[in-house]
Parts: sequence; structure tokens; C-alpha cells
Amino acid sequence: MAEQAYWWMKAVKQPDLDAKLQAEQRQLQLTKPTGALGDLEQIAITLASLQGTVFPKINKPWISIFAGDHGVVEENISAYPQAVTRQMLQNFASGGAAISVIAKHHQAHLQVIDCGTVGDAYNYTGVERHCIRAGTANFAKQAAMTEQECQAALQLGKNSVDLAKSKGADIFIAGEMGIGNTCSASALACLLLDESAQQLTGVGTGINTEQLQHKINVIDQAVKLHKNDVTNNPLKILAAVGGLEIAAMTGAYLRCAQMGLPIVVDGFISSVAALCAVRIQPQVREWMLFGHQSAEYGHQRILKDLNAQPILNMNLRLGEGSGAGAALSMLQLACALHNQMATFAEAAVSGDKVG
Repeated sequence: MAEQAYWWMKAVKQPDLDAKLQAEQRQLQLTKPTGALGDLEQIAITLASLQGTVFPKINKPWISIFAGDHGVVEENISAYPQAVTRQMLQNFASGGAAISVIAKHHQAHLQVIDCGTVGDAYNYTGVERHCIRAGTANFAKQAAMTEQECQAALQLGKNSVDLAKSKGADIFIAGEMGIGNTCSASALACLLLDESAQQLTGVGTGINTEQLQHKINVIDQAVKLHKNDVTNNPLKILAAVGGLEIAAMTGAYLRCAQMGLPIVVDGFISSVAALCAVRIQPQVREWMLFGHQSAEYGHQRILKDLNAQPILNMNLRLGEGSGAGAALSMLQLACALHNQMATFAEAAVSGDKVG
């Protein structure tokens, strides 16, 4: 089947330029010097164009956490054991994780999806289990997953967005959990940007300098192993060295753009999924706001390639969608200022400069 026939190649929605223009005009009328609220103004204008209204709002945020295990942990590249992925799934669902607290704080819907973790069958209340496979294969030795498995993961992302849209969500955040997934994200970035692991690899959950050098070597070897097979094709790159949860996030971002649902991208891993989505369909980029610049080495380079202006810079490096969740406060504030400030006419304040 030709790639064009797949759902992820269907056209994405166009932002509403009229709404954008009207929002820009409104900003000029508000009781403040032009541009004085800086990025808060731009956020409101962007959201106006994406929501197709001069008065954008964020009342129903939706957060989906995608989890998956990684075969590359065999190479001893993480500070934590693989069992933590499963343990954290339970923590998300029971309300104890950072993103659980953030979701509750913002009255956001939190969906937790197991795309494929290692271990016996289980049943945790609040966790949707879709075991595509019990974690990826070790991409240092072979492809992480088959093309079919990668497509199944993309579909999980699509399904999550379709559900969010049907429930009236007005903004979407994808978070991730998977021991070893910064290693996978770095390998993806190396192949997508054609750069060395040295430039794109960080300490992840907190490995030491010696372990970091080992992680870089593992990624460099993996890139050499797969480079000729993937021929710059983002879907092949995703299947070769990606994670099930990273592929699911990629699918979610693609679907958000098709459905006209604004996205807040989280940190390093989420931004690599965003880069995959943009390489598959460049117009997806218009639907993305970027929550923060994380402390994970390499994130800045990804943001630069995506021409992204992160909202926060607070040395976060947790993942889970936590940085994007933290940025919701700024997005909501931007909307409130834009919608509720008085215009010069309403406040009987002169908007004319002297001279």
C-alpha cells in the first residue's frame, strides 16, 4: 500500500488567519503599550488562530501519558531498573505522580496508556493496557520494532486524540514514561538531524559521566547499524530506534493537527516525537506550542530545528508531560489577559502617543 493512503498522511487543518488578525487587532486596543505583555500576547494570538476565535480559552485540557519499555536497557544505559516503568503506571493512575498532581490542579483529564511494557499481565484501575509487544527490541542489535508495530503505536496516539476531541478537549498534552527512553529519543534525533550522539545525548534519569560516555557510544553504534536501512524516512527511523510510546506520541501529534486540536509539547522526548511528526507532515508544526526548554542536553538543538519558542525555562527534566502541564498556567493567563483586559475605548484611556 502506498504511504499516501495511510491515515497519518491525510491533510491537516489550517489555522484560522481571520481569527489571528482579529486577535492581533484586539491586542493593539488593550490598555497597555503595544507588545508590553511580550510572549503572553503571542500565545493568545496563536491560540486564537488555532481555536478559530478572537477569544481563545483553555477550559478542558487533556493529558495522555503513553508508556513503553525499551530493549536497549540491556546495554545498561539507565540509572533505574526497567520495573520502574510499570510501577510508575500505577503511580500515575493512583494520583501520586507529578503529572497526576498537575492534572488535578488544572482539572485536566488524565489518560494513562500502556503501549507495551515488560512483565506479566496486570489490571491497574485507570490504566489502559494495549500491549503491542512487551517493550521494544534492543535497537543496539536490531530494529526496535517492525513497521506494523510502529503503525499500531501511531494508532494508539490517534485513538487518544479522537477520544479527547469527542469529549470536548480544547488543548492536548502528550507525556511519556519508559525507562531507557531518553536513549531512544537521542538515537531518533541523531538519525533525523544527521548529527552525532555527543551533541544530542544527556544524563536522562541521572547517570554519571562514565555511564553517559557509554550511552553515547551505544547510540553511535546503533546509528551506524541502522543508518543505511532507514534512508532518511521518519517512519523507518521511528521503527528502527524509537519507542512504542514515542511512536504513539508522534501519532497523537499528527492526529491533533488533522482534528484542529492545539498541542502543548513537553520536553526532550516529546519534542523528538514532535520532530518525527513534523518530518512526516511539516504543517503539523503550526498546531504546536512548546511548554518548556528542559535541562536534558540536546533539547535546545531539537527546539532550534523546530523553530520553537519554549514558554518556560525552569530546569525541568522529569518528562511525563510535566513541563507542558506547568505551562498550562501561562497559557490560561495569556487567554485571561487577552479576553478580560479593557480596551482603550472601554476604559476611556487615551491610546494615542504624544507627538
